Amino acid sequence: MSVSLKKETVLAGRMEDLGVKEEDLRETFVRASGPGGQKVNKTSSCVVLMHIPTGLSVKCQQERSRELNRFFARRILLDRIERIQKGKASLQRQKIEKIRRQKRRRSKKAKEKVLKLKHIQSEKKDLRSKVSNTDE
Repeated sequence: MSVSLKKETVLAGRMEDLGVKEEDLRETFVRASGPGGQKVNKTSSCVVLMHIPTGLSVKCQQERSRELNRFFARRILLDRIERIQKGKASLQRQKIEKIRRQKRRRSKKAKEKVLKLKHIQSEKKDLRSKVSNTDE
């Protein structure tokens, strides 16, 4: 069983979008572990894929076929690279949004709420003052 041509082209397009080249990948094959019997024990079908620029490494032994494992390893690696790239972008976007919220003027309702809280606090402070003796 092999990967369809359509899936391979989608994967290649994704690699191009993320700026990942085949030359940046180091691929090694090792013997898989776990269930699979004699087939797994005799062949090196487990794929270890490393992206040299980022240092990310992926190990894939989902299938008994080496070709399918190569495809899945690339897909997992691209998911991780995409998560890292988008994570940095979203972090920067969050900082910009925070500054924008800080600079924005308060609405009328928010101003009223702040004033109400200040009045409540001042009433609490008034209750703390000493009681004066006016009977004398």
